[in-house]
Amino acid sequence: MFKKYKFGFDYWGLLLFLVIMIPNFIWFGVPAPNDILRSDSVTPIVDGIGSVCQVAFVAAICVLKRKDIKTVRVSKLIVSALILVAAYYAGWILYYCGQTNPIVIVLLTIPPCLSFISYAVDRKNWIALIPTVIFTICHIIYGFVNFIFYSALG
Repeated sequence: MFKKYKFGFDYWGLLLFLVIMIPNFIWFGVPAPNDILRSDSVTPIVDGIGSVCQVAFVAAICVLKRKDIKTVRVSKLIVSALILVAAYYAGWILYYCGQTNPIVIVLLTIPPCLSFISYAVDRKNWIALIPTVIFTICHIIYGFVNFIFYSALG
């Protein structure tokens, strides 16, 4: 499996990661009204696993390349990744407008993960796909348990 890969920097992978992280960088410095994302997590173990997988998938997306895949081209998967990024940004806009309903939580949770999955599949980077899928599962558990399920109880 590893024979099909080479080490090489994937600028498009890094760009996708940075574009998805921009709202997070803003959020770190500028709190949103009704900023529920700053509350303590009730899923610390899941969060830790997710963090490890996030580092692993970002590293794999950025530094592992398939030898048989050339430069990024417009494809259905790349277009879907861009649409998912737009949905994620829409979620952040709603969040900064004070919305914290389940739709906003879904927009902040699922689209960024699916955009990374779309990119990894487009690049046939199956090594990156494994930690990306695990991160996605952890991110969904985190979002749903902490901000949909838990908030419905309390």
